[in-house]
Amino acid sequence: MRFNRILLSTALVVVALVIQVSVLARLQLPGAVPDLVLLTVLGLALVYGHVGGALIGFGAGLLCDLAPPADHAAGRYALVLCVVGYLAGLAKPETGRLRSASGPLVVVVGAAIGSTLLYAGVGALVGDTAARHVGLGGLLFTAALYDLLIAPFTVPLIIALARRADNDPLGETSSGTKATDVSAGWLSSGTGLRIGKQRGGGLRMKAAKARVARAGRIKGVKRL
Repeated sequence: MRFNRILLSTALVVVALVIQVSVLARLQLPGAVPDLVLLTVLGLALVYGHVGGALIGFGAGLLCDLAPPADHAAGRYALVLCVVGYLAGLAKPETGRLRSASGPLVVVVGAAIGSTLLYAGVGALVGDTAARHVGLGGLLFTAALYDLLIAPFTVPLIIALARRADNDPLGETSSGTKATDVSAGWLSSGTGLRIGKQRGGGLRMKAAKARVARAGRIKGVKRL
């Protein structure tokens, strides 16, 4: 991974973990805790792909394992986020274009449910039955609900920051026009760029008409 990717990913994961531990975990919400670290990994994986998603997921999960008040074996959540980051990276659009927000929302719901199940499964292997006592069904529902509610406010921002810091704008498509950014596709399904192109086209048409009119006046003067 490039140095700027590592730097940005580390900063975003640390900020997400601090907010999750100091704010979200203290809300005393029923069931699961909103997983801001998971959403950060998903947003970065949708930009960097499956390899970058797996590496970022492993590092973010290991940081969560070591950060207080973690009460589980180190490496448990690192394995979960590594798998989730890899799978989420497979959903990265080849051109970066998202035609609607339904795809990323499905990824968020699937990641929330999958990470909870995988975390509980790994815990069962090492003798941790806390999820069974709390109620796995309630954890799955609340995890998916909370992550789905905060995803529209976090994932598009993370995608936009990753694109900007990567300094690698989307290449031109086969038709020669630039593809819509992932974050723009999430928020507006590409309508913002389309409007911008229409405005640019109108300005170019006005400039062309002005040049034609000026050329006509010059020719009229020469004839006289």
